[in-house]
Amino acid sequence: MADGGYLYKRVLLKLSGEAISGRDGIIDFDLLDGYARTLVKLARDGVQLGVIFGAGNIWRGRSGGGMDRVTADRMGMLATVINSLAAKDAIVRAGGDCTVMTATPMEPCGEYYSTDRARKYLDEGKIVIFAGGSGCPYFSTDTAGILRAAEIGADVFLLAKNVDGIYDSDPCKNPAAVRFDRISYRDMIAKELRGIDLTASAFGSDFGPDAFAFRLSDPEDVVRALRGEAAGTTITK
Repeated sequence: MADGGYLYKRVLLKLSGEAISGRDGIIDFDLLDGYARTLVKLARDGVQLGVIFGAGNIWRGRSGGGMDRVTADRMGMLATVINSLAAKDAIVRAGGDCTVMTATPMEPCGEYYSTDRARKYLDEGKIVIFAGGSGCPYFSTDTAGILRAAEIGADVFLLAKNVDGIYDSDPCKNPAAVRFDRISYRDMIAKELRGIDLTASAFGSDFGPDAFAFRLSDPEDVVRALRGEAAGTTITK
């Protein structure tokens, strides 16, 4: 356990692109600054933070319509780099130490990903942002996130979402939907629940770590999740 009453020492946090999107622009920089201040505080408290961004505020592979899927997905991976660089800038301005690691060689935008170096940076107290997804088309940032979580030895994969956990049906469409307090990755697959994509669930069922899905409505929700104070769903092996 890290200082400050946090339940986990090393964390991989998945933030969607929508979490930092602005109504009139691609990125809400005031909101991003708020997340940056929270992440810097957590790092100073001893939480080792890896972060991975989605790119829904800019581009999703499926947005390509009739475009070649590989090309469309590569555009999405590049969009995650844009979000990651913006986040690094906000973290540095908030007084934090941060590095961006990219899934494919992309210097000088970021350092080419290495598990050993990522673990070293986390041990040193740096916030490490993993950009470019997994580097492979067809795989979502959910899958890239749980892959990186396993590689760096994270204690938990935190899934910041627009609903407070995993439900048996879409709570936005079904007011009678029931939220799970705990569910296994295998049951997620069996029930075809898409709180995370099925490929990520399949990977998690074999390699973990546990995940925690929670609602993100303001930056402090990340702190509440790490302290066990947030409503949500624990996803287990």
